[in-house]
Amino acid sequence: MQSYRLRLRRKRLLIRAFRKRRELRAISDRTGQIRPSDILVFCTARNERIRLPYFLRYYRDLGVRHFLFVDNGSDDGSAEYLAAQSDVSVWRTTASYRRARFGMDWLNHLLRKYGTGHWTLTVDPDEFLVFPFCDTRPINALTDWLDTYELRAFPALLLDMYPKGPIDRIPYAEGQNPFEIACWFDAGNYTITKNQQMRNLWIQGGVRARLFFAQDPAAAPSLNKIPLVRWERSFAYASSTHMLLPRGLNITYDEIGGEKISGCLLHAKFLSTLGSKVAEELHRSQHYAGSREYHAYAEKLSDDADMWCKWSEKYINWRQLEILGLMSKGNWA
Repeated sequence: MQSYRLRLRRKRLLIRAFRKRRELRAISDRTGQIRPSDILVFCTARNERIRLPYFLRYYRDLGVRHFLFVDNGSDDGSAEYLAAQSDVSVWRTTASYRRARFGMDWLNHLLRKYGTGHWTLTVDPDEFLVFPFCDTRPINALTDWLDTYELRAFPALLLDMYPKGPIDRIPYAEGQNPFEIACWFDAGNYTITKNQQMRNLWIQGGVRARLFFAQDPAAAPSLNKIPLVRWERSFAYASSTHMLLPRGLNITYDEIGGEKISGCLLHAKFLSTLGSKVAEELHRSQHYAGSREYHAYAEKLSDDADMWCKWSEKYINWRQLEILGLMSKGNWA
């Protein structure tokens, strides 16, 4: 019975995505350039112009060949900048982000139409994938290995990065590597439970639980993500990139106690740009749970909080994250 209900849920998600396609207007459609072997990035963005140059450079350097963006009513030149990039396709919408399941209806449509048969990477403009050997191997080396072992999905822990001292002390400049500023993270303080219905792991903790949700850690944002998927037409993200349907895609861990390959998404939210972003999103009220997360930011940031503590770790490379148990190379040598 549960499997039947989940099949119905997946069907409803795909129907929603198909209907929401009407809200998207292509302003730069270069999808005809996509080759069968290309790895694709899918992203929803609003007013992220300052972040886009480094975001694109980072993923181009990893080996991504085409980017598909949904611009949700930016007024800072983001859409125009993206439309000028030769490897980017852009759709624009001013429709409700919240009513599109926080953008996932739009992305599920684009993933089904353009991602089918490709390895797809679905990320936010402040998320940067780190995987084993990413300093010496391109992302297609990873996806080739995943194909060899018939692994269809690759998980990643969302690792919040932050500066030492107030986040607005060092201004972030366009095109800058954000981890020159936000180079610290929490190495521990994580809890893991299993979602019995969807079979994914549910991870919370890190600096957001420690600082912004200290009184109610269970309300802290979830950090488990499955961003890299060998997409098929019948797939759908069910809740952001935290979990997928069919639910078998969510079993990205070893159920008998071993280790499977995994990565991290370095999360560059906590920069000098956050203050204006919080004000904008509180005004729009388009985020999950009445923008609860942004209310927590506003409360703590008004106290000029320092996210750094004596247990903070300074980021070095992916091998450090593996030693700390935050990601694993599994049996990929």
